[in-house]
Amino acid sequence: MSAFPPCPKCKSEYVYPSDGLLICPECFYEWNPDEVVIEESGMKVLDANGNELKDGDTVVVIKDLPVKGAPKPVKAGTKVKNIRLTGGDHNIDCKIEGFGAMGLKSEFVRKA
Repeated sequence: MSAFPPCPKCKSEYVYPSDGLLICPECFYEWNPDEVVIEESGMKVLDANGNELKDGDTVVVIKDLPVKGAPKPVKAGTKVKNIRLTGGDHNIDCKIEGFGAMGLKSEFVRKA
């Protein structure tokens, strides 16, 4: 087992040292082990216009969305505050006034 940490980019365990740097032979990433590595979460959620969404953002629904079991759809232009990003098909959890808690797809909203 290697005494070196895994590659921060591809998580490969086959890392070797060279001139004070660590090198990954699988993705060819080089880094200084003394520097603090900030890991990014792999999840990037984009709205209909390509803007990145974050937890707590406010979004606007861009088209009428039918809701199972509800007599009326969520209308276009409905503002949704304080969203939470999740994994899966419906990647936004939120509360919509008049409907309650529900999941939305990011392709049907735009950042407000």
